[in-house]
Amino acid sequence: MRFQPLAQRHRQAEMMDQPGIDPVAHAEALAGLRRINAISGAVGSLFGPIDVLARERHGRPLRVLDLACGGGDNTIALAGKARSAGLAVQVDGCDLSPTALSIACRRAAERDLNATFFQADVLKDRLPESYDVILCSLFLHHLDEGAAIDLLGRMAQASRSLVLVNDLIRSPLGYGLAWVGCRLLSRSAIVRFDGPVSVQGAFRLNEVRDLAARAGLEGARVRRSWPERYLLSWHQPNGTSAHR
Repeated sequence: MRFQPLAQRHRQAEMMDQPGIDPVAHAEALAGLRRINAISGAVGSLFGPIDVLARERHGRPLRVLDLACGGGDNTIALAGKARSAGLAVQVDGCDLSPTALSIACRRAAERDLNATFFQADVLKDRLPESYDVILCSLFLHHLDEGAAIDLLGRMAQASRSLVLVNDLIRSPLGYGLAWVGCRLLSRSAIVRFDGPVSVQGAFRLNEVRDLAARAGLEGARVRRSWPERYLLSWHQPNGTSAHR
């Protein structure tokens, strides 16, 4: 890993994205990310809009899909928070990696959560149109601008009500937090490499707003959240997806 100036976005190949990654090393990396995600509190920023939408439905079930869910950290945490709040929310997840999905399924079963996980390539496969909320977390920074715009547009087309994106902000503070945090919270070489590299490939707030506008998410809100992350939220006009 070589430090790159943060004024410009610099995407580098991340170890987690490589084909044929060793399952044991992959599982160790996912365990490290689980600790980082728990401390980051990112699930709180994601749950807030879901909580509001679920209560507006007055008991009618709300379906949520977590794209590129990895080991299911946010999927499981959101399902747990919804259950604790007594909300009728079904949270499912999808990912390309069989290793990640196996871990996610096992962890959901251990907590007796009714979360469904399935394999999908979200960059190529058609997104399901049966979900009220479609979200992704720590995924957009993996993509070039064209792919990010395409994914945001397809999320908006498929979602019935709400699109949420939580991701890193490219900044010196973000880089420092990633470098220190990944070393304190994980022994995984993958995590320690990918964390800082992820920040170098991340977007700034104005860049995220531009991506959303180019993807057709008119009126999308982008706000800063701890720790040096952003939350993009976009509601379907009248709660009805654009293709219906």
